Amino acid sequence: MSTIIMMVLLFVVFYFFMIRPQQKKAKDARKFRETLQKGTRIVTIGGLHGKVVEVNDKTVLVEVTDGVKLRFEKSAVAMDNTMQLTEETAKNA
Repeated sequence: MSTIIMMVLLFVVFYFFMIRPQQKKAKDARKFRETLQKGTRIVTIGGLHGKVVEVNDKTVLVEVTDGVKLRFEKSAVAMDNTMQLTEETAKNA
């Protein structure tokens, strides 16, 4: 009986410390990608920084530098550039 209780307790701990936070992070990323707007500064999953110029259903047009524009799938957008700058500032403080 105690073995079953320990297994259930282990699963509950695993759920709250591993599975649930990952699901929340994925939900937040999906929500961010759906609300992308023109002018938002982003970072792609490949590490490319740029500014959103155009948003379509499944793609975004990103201006990397003056006159250089690249089209990416929305799923390739990792985060808002201002979020990354905030995280770096917090680490350095």
